[in-house]
Amino acid sequence: MDPCPFVRLIVESLALKLPLPTKPSPSNSGGVHPSTTPCFCIIKTNITSFPSQTALLPLVSSSDKLDTTISAPAFLLDSAALRRLSGKPLTLRISIYSGSMTHMCGITEAKLLGRVTVNVQHTESSWIRCSTFQNGWLNIGKEKKKKNKDGGGEGEKMIHVVVRSEPDPRFVFQFGGEPECDPVVFQIRDNNIRQPVFSCKFSADRNSRYRPHPSHFTNNSCRRKKIFSRVREREGRERKGWMIIVHDLSGSPVAAASMVTPFVPSPGSDRVSRSNPGAWLILRPNGASVSSWKPWGRLEAWRERGPIDGLGYKFELVTETNNNYGIPIAESKISVKKGGQFCIDYQVMKDSGHGSRLPGKGFVMGSSVEGEGIVSKPIVQVGAHHVTCMADAALFIALSAAIDLSMDACQLFSHKLRKELCHEEQLPYS
Repeated sequence: MDPCPFVRLIVESLALKLPLPTKPSPSNSGGVHPSTTPCFCIIKTNITSFPSQTALLPLVSSSDKLDTTISAPAFLLDSAALRRLSGKPLTLRISIYSGSMTHMCGITEAKLLGRVTVNVQHTESSWIRCSTFQNGWLNIGKEKKKKNKDGGGEGEKMIHVVVRSEPDPRFVFQFGGEPECDPVVFQIRDNNIRQPVFSCKFSADRNSRYRPHPSHFTNNSCRRKKIFSRVREREGRERKGWMIIVHDLSGSPVAAASMVTPFVPSPGSDRVSRSNPGAWLILRPNGASVSSWKPWGRLEAWRERGPIDGLGYKFELVTETNNNYGIPIAESKISVKKGGQFCIDYQVMKDSGHGSRLPGKGFVMGSSVEGEGIVSKPIVQVGAHHVTCMADAALFIALSAAIDLSMDACQLFSHKLRKELCHEEQLPYS
């Protein structure tokens, strides 16, 4: 099971050095140094499909120590991008501004201070190991130091930047159909080679969910009956009992996602609220027994209120010592209309102040999530250093299925569910 090549192009250790005015000028009658105004940079590549990145620029003097943690979001080069770059130049253009990053009516009040260009002199071998392409100070623009006879010298504007690459190989998987339709899961290898590696079995039977005595897991009988029409939610207005089991190619269960807390609307509403979210347990086999499971992670999901209707989620790892407490490693929201990405990235969590207890660093897992009512075949990426065997990958497949199914579970209760998600007693049949 070979991973696909991915590379992170990292821009970090950012800092800005501006000349101090020695004498007030007409435009700066108060003698105020630009340090009173925030500065930032916008970084673009010559690859048109890559979005630009924005980062704050701290102002430093010659005696200041650089803060090496100041960075921009990394550019991710997947295997297709690496093939396109073979033998072609790659450049970064960094535009430096002073002022607010806020745009009002499409207009920014920021002032352009200048630009620098970094040429990334890459080779095929530079992508498979950590490489540094730039490390140090660069003059902004083409200005040279000038000295006025009145002593009010302009000096040089300089930016400090480190540009380096870091290999980030990932396993890539894709569901062959929607998770509730018992799909096969394929591994996508380099050059888009697809190989089946897992199969999924979904159940909406309330009796199949995870319990302290998990013998219920083995009851996979699912007698399908002819369905004539969709029906409304049952009078109790709850969605519960959903479960998806991931099997390897031999048919052995290797991971599961079980809905352990029902998704119910808040009082007087038809939406699942953040104060009372539904929840899943992501499960792994407990030893050699195929009928015993233990929790690995817990996923909570709800319907976000606000200007953008979203699916809110929180995922935490369940600790071995106490299953009631976990380590939060992902929390965000996904647009209900457009969909988005469910992502676990330790660096992102640490940057947001939630990473003091994280067990690792860097990218862990990402999964595509389609918007409400759109056919979903999730694409799952898993960092290669988090996979030691197929069973490890299966846990992330189960987690991906759970977040995808949460989009349906958090659908407004005034809407109808797909027939595959309804309990048998909810459906009319002959």
